[in-house]
Amino acid sequence: MASEASVRLGVPPGRLWIQRPGIYEDEEGRTWVTVVVRFNPSRREWARASQGSRYEPSITVHLWQMAVHTRELLSSGQMPFSQLPAVWQLYPGRKYRAADSSFWEIADHGQIDSMEQLVLTYQPERKD
Repeated sequence: MASEASVRLGVPPGRLWIQRPGIYEDEEGRTWVTVVVRFNPSRREWARASQGSRYEPSITVHLWQMAVHTRELLSSGQMPFSQLPAVWQLYPGRKYRAADSSFWEIADHGQIDSMEQLVLTYQPERKD
C-alpha cells in the first residue's frame, strides 16, 4: 500500500477543494480521496496527555487520485476528516497553504502502481 516507494511525478495539483468529507477535487476536475490520516502522537495518546498541554499533534494525510463512483456521504465517525482543511493551495517550497493559513509540507508526490499519491504533513508550531 502506501509504504511502497513511489515514482516521482511532476507538479502536484495547484489547488484541492473539499467536495465532501475525505474527498477533494483539483483544478483539472480530478478526484482525490483521503486514504490514510495519521496523528502523531495518536489521537488517543494526545487526548490522554492534552490536559494542560499546549501542543497539538502533527498530521500526515495520504491522498490518492482516483475516480469516486459512490455519492454516499461518509459519516464523520468513519475517519478523522474534521482535522483536514477545506482548501489546499500550492505554495512555493513544496508545500500547501490551507484555508486556515496553516502550512502542509509535501512529503511525497508520486505514483504507486497506477495510483497517483500525494502525502501532506502538518507540523504545528510549538508553543513553549
